[in-house]
Amino acid sequence: MTTSTPRTADLWTVSRADVGSAEALALLRAYFADVANRYYRLHFDRDCTAEEIDAGLADTPSDDLAEPTGLFLLGRYDGRPESCAGLRILDARTVELTRVFVRHARRGTGGGGRLLTAVDEAARSLGAERIVLDTRLDLVEARALYTRHGYREIPAYNSGPYAQVWYGKDVTAPAAPAR
Repeated sequence: MTTSTPRTADLWTVSRADVGSAEALALLRAYFADVANRYYRLHFDRDCTAEEIDAGLADTPSDDLAEPTGLFLLGRYDGRPESCAGLRILDARTVELTRVFVRHARRGTGGGGRLLTAVDEAARSLGAERIVLDTRLDLVEARALYTRHGYREIPAYNSGPYAQVWYGKDVTAPAAPAR
């Protein structure tokens, strides 16, 4: 008898979630700590403090990532919440991707790809034809993930304080799977 071990990517599921749930809030805090620490290490040669994380979360709430202004996705790896992404409706044809995060221990297991596939489907369910996002230049892993999944650099569509590069993707038809 032969037993098979599931591929790690097969252990991922992604579904809509309440952005105010305890699981979502824990992932959002981990996301914010991750990007804030990278910024603080690069610019101040230190990690950010818990107080700075709290202040950042308060200054940039995620409550608009719920109906009617958006939605929130939660990725589970083998049943445990390990990733997230949010979509914010900008207009009738465009949504903004934000708060994309995969816990470090789960990176390289296919979770980012599963998350972005679910993002495309969710955007289409909202009637969107295009997804846009902004990010920082130092978030090289995220930028590589976006380009692997069909995002291309676009002109700036906002002037956020940390926006250094902007990406867009047409989602009018289902995309071919990434390789």
